[in-house]
Amino acid sequence: MIKETVIVKNKTGIHARPAGVIVKTAGKYQSNIELVYEGKTLKAKGIMGLLSAGIKGGSQVDIICDGPDENDAMNELKALFNSGFGEEE
Repeated sequence: MIKETVIVKNKTGIHARPAGVIVKTAGKYQSNIELVYEGKTLKAKGIMGLLSAGIKGGSQVDIICDGPDENDAMNELKALFNSGFGEEE
């Protein structure tokens, strides 16, 4: 199991498009992938939980990956968060 903290860099936070990108990316991996935001644990492979969490821009989110491909999953998810999901700052 690995855990890292990232910052949501896009101003609008995790709305439908970034949530969809997270779910699609997480779905490529066998590992169990969770995001922790304000004490709430969210399954990264489920879009409704991500959307209902109301993750705002500038927030800290913990990514937890546990499984056979956890390192690859973590690296790809960290890159997504660091890129701001391709949205303008």
